[in-house]
Amino acid sequence: MKVVIFGATGMVGLGALRECLLDASVSEVVTVGRTPTGQSHPKLRERVAADLGDLSALDPDLRGADACLFCLGVSSAGMTEAAYTRITHDLTLAVAGHLARLEPGMVFIYVSGAGTDASERGRIMWARVKGRTENGLRQLPFRRVYLVRPGFIQPLHGIQSRTGLYRLIYALFRPLAPLVRVWFPGATLTTESLGRAMLVAAGQGAPKAVLEARDLNELASAASRRAPQGEGQPR
Repeated sequence: MKVVIFGATGMVGLGALRECLLDASVSEVVTVGRTPTGQSHPKLRERVAADLGDLSALDPDLRGADACLFCLGVSSAGMTEAAYTRITHDLTLAVAGHLARLEPGMVFIYVSGAGTDASERGRIMWARVKGRTENGLRQLPFRRVYLVRPGFIQPLHGIQSRTGLYRLIYALFRPLAPLVRVWFPGATLTTESLGRAMLVAAGQGAPKAVLEARDLNELASAASRRAPQGEGQPR
């Protein structure tokens, strides 16, 4: 499977990239972003694009992709709705529209957020914009579109959020993480389980289009049970 990742320098994207590089079913990974990940691997090809709204120069790298993991996103804190819409909705739909024309047979997986408002009429700005983005993606002629709505994500394997406030929250949460996973098994994810779940959805499919934290944990758990010992596990 050839996988394209947008946003591979962020916390979620780095988790997805790690799982792709470890997974034997993934033969090639192409990352697209404004900055390189700084990683090196025989399966990895990094492409830096100053303008993600115009990907035509990267068509040779994007052709033949089986799946796109779209992990690109920003926090809405301090942003106007117009500015947040340009990044979250307009850019996402521009990239997805280009990929749908180039490779309509691919699976497109969009990392959205828990609480996204599919009605587009709610009071919470970011949830409305995410909802409008999800609805737009559903209209594109991909083979399948999965909308991933994770809740709290615990970073593992040295991965960190680029947002200072989030890093502080994760540091405070770390001692409580084992208890929270026991008490609220469907409320939290790790970067590892999220990456695995997206790969399962891309390669084998998922039971529904909108995947919440509990659904993602179940997909990741099923993938772990299917994998032979020592194969596809973190190194």
